[in-house]
Amino acid sequence: MKQLYISMLIALIPLSIFAQNTITGTITDVENGAPLEQVSVYIPQLENGTVTDETGHFTLKNLPEGNYKLVISYIGYETYSATFEIGSGTNNFDYQMVASAIEMDEVVLSTPFHKLQRENVMKVEQKSMEELKQQGGITLSEGITNIPGVSSVSTGVGIGKPVIRGLSFNRVLVYTQGVRLENQQFGGEHGLGVNDAGISSVEVIKGPASLLYGSDALGGVLYLNPERFETAGETSGDVNMRYFTNTLGYNANAGFKTSGEKLKFLVRGAYSSNADYETGGGTSVTNTRFNEADLKTGLAYQAAKFKTELRYNYNASELGIPEEIGVQNNDREPLEPYQELSTHIISSKNNFFFKKSSLDATFGYTINNRKEFEEHHHEEEGEELEEEHEEEEGPALDMRLSTFNYNIQFNPHWGKMTTIFGIQGMHQKNENFGEEVLVPDAITNDFGVLATSHIHFDKSDLQLGLRYDIRSLNGDASGIEGDEEYIPALDKNFSSFNAAVGYRMDLTQNIMGRLNLATGFRAPNLSELSSNGLHSGANRVEIGNQDLDSEQNFQIDLALEYANKHVEAYVNTFYNIVNDYIYLEPTGEFRDLDPIYDFQQQNAVLYGGEFGFHLHPHPIDWLHLESSYDIVFGELEDNTNLPLIPANRWTNTFRVEWKKRNQDYKCYAFVTVQTNFDQNKVAEFETPTSRYNLFNIGVGGDMKIFNQKVGYSITGNNIFDKDYISHLSRLKADGISNIGRNISLNLSVPL
Repeated sequence: MKQLYISMLIALIPLSIFAQNTITGTITDVENGAPLEQVSVYIPQLENGTVTDETGHFTLKNLPEGNYKLVISYIGYETYSATFEIGSGTNNFDYQMVASAIEMDEVVLSTPFHKLQRENVMKVEQKSMEELKQQGGITLSEGITNIPGVSSVSTGVGIGKPVIRGLSFNRVLVYTQGVRLENQQFGGEHGLGVNDAGISSVEVIKGPASLLYGSDALGGVLYLNPERFETAGETSGDVNMRYFTNTLGYNANAGFKTSGEKLKFLVRGAYSSNADYETGGGTSVTNTRFNEADLKTGLAYQAAKFKTELRYNYNASELGIPEEIGVQNNDREPLEPYQELSTHIISSKNNFFFKKSSLDATFGYTINNRKEFEEHHHEEEGEELEEEHEEEEGPALDMRLSTFNYNIQFNPHWGKMTTIFGIQGMHQKNENFGEEVLVPDAITNDFGVLATSHIHFDKSDLQLGLRYDIRSLNGDASGIEGDEEYIPALDKNFSSFNAAVGYRMDLTQNIMGRLNLATGFRAPNLSELSSNGLHSGANRVEIGNQDLDSEQNFQIDLALEYANKHVEAYVNTFYNIVNDYIYLEPTGEFRDLDPIYDFQQQNAVLYGGEFGFHLHPHPIDWLHLESSYDIVFGELEDNTNLPLIPANRWTNTFRVEWKKRNQDYKCYAFVTVQTNFDQNKVAEFETPTSRYNLFNIGVGGDMKIFNQKVGYSITGNNIFDKDYISHLSRLKADGISNIGRNISLNLSVPL
């Protein structure tokens, strides 16, 4: 592989020497012709961009010949997007921007066609990391819950897993650095495992994305976009600090990046530490403390017809696992039981550009080490413990998951039709080194082949595709045959065809409609097939079932959106049929006082949607009124309810913001009221959850201190210190409330 990679680089050196195509032009205001400074000029397919200077002039260098999407964006103006033909030599492009109070439209990166949100056939929710941090969330898992239709199964504030329209765990695939994140995500107390430092934005695909990503994307995709490299010829740095009053937590990160004409580099380090959180009733929830260190770095080389990008992420954390209310202190060192996690992610993204086609090849290698430490009771039979063991106990669970994945896509250019042919695959190895075995040593192999096309018409777009996948799982036997914790050998194979078709149409000048029909599948994971042991974080024994079949679903999505210069409104509805839905159910039996759960399978259906509007009335464009309502229902074939279905939620925000064009100054303030309604449609082993309201407030913006620009924000969450329990809290069964009032203070200093 290494020799092949070097050979490809050498072969392409002559191409980069002789191809020196450029785009140059000027961006101005359509009303007065004034030049606009700091306008973003970007080609998503090439990941090549720049900004205009004080005269509105820009130049993009090292470009290949061919047709590529050109995106012009600037705060306070309509985002422009069009296909531009890059010819040999110098290409000229001038554009006059139209003022607009509507938020900037961003390019969607989680789908392969790099369209603006309004052009995309599939509805994708997109939020910048800056927007999410303004909401005051302590972790990334908490921050994404501000996206309509997205919730989180939480264990305190340090551990959370995304829930998209009622589906979670292995049904939601997480992508970071362009590769899938694999970190034993089957467990409810296994957190997201990604730090928000070095992430520029979050995209959420709601609904089956198996066509694009294969198994485990049956419920949707959480796509984390890494921060971009600096524009050519620029060097920058920044320091960011956050403090949280509730957990006495602090979070700091610092980054540096520099770019030449072809070579680019960036690095960012982060550290965070939090004590136990305090509920609205004033009780500290014992052992919800956590600490995390994170390092992200990247190196890129960009020539005219070739671009390569190498990124590395190291994340290490210690997470306490709460079981009951105990000690009331502000210590930060986790008590037993707790987890020690470390993850290494290496990704290589390579793009080859030809005149009438392109080739993308992405490779990723992830090593996830998970250790869980439990309380040990050393007591001789008939005697009291004479002295405590001073030596450190080994981990009860010690699991290492190594994953190699690849994604190779060929994109021929055929007029108005964009087509992608691709192969994707994964090789994964799970190993155990601890005292206990929850899931056995095993090898998982995935292979998939796909074809998808996007056809553009004058006022509409059509997207369709087909895919075939194979997954094999081979596990070793564990334990002694006949013992209650014995795990037999595993040899299973699963396969599936999946298809998707979507249509986007401008119904009128202001109304757009989207209709998507897609199938998806998910092969049972190693835990569902083979687990047999105490899951310390869940306080239960889980027993797998080797007779489980793949989950297969079919979902219909219908979306209508209205937008003019001052009003935006949307209605997104879905109906999702999931055959052979896999779920855990208590058997009523116990093993050493711990309840036994086993995996069952039954057809299910989920339905609901998201509804909302955004008003910024003329002439007071600085005033914003936003409202969203998300609803989901989940039922099994026997007319019982699915577990872990989020309560209906209504969010209303009053926001004011002022931004001055061509200046660094901006500021904002907001008040949010979020209503979580009664959740009475619960599974047989769940309890209902009462309605509650949360009030959040915040202010922020930019200011200058000694001629140094400083970004700041102050956000108060649950400002009235409401004592409540979320339906998706894993501490709900113990009657432990969620976090009370929390004030976050943030400073960002560019260098």
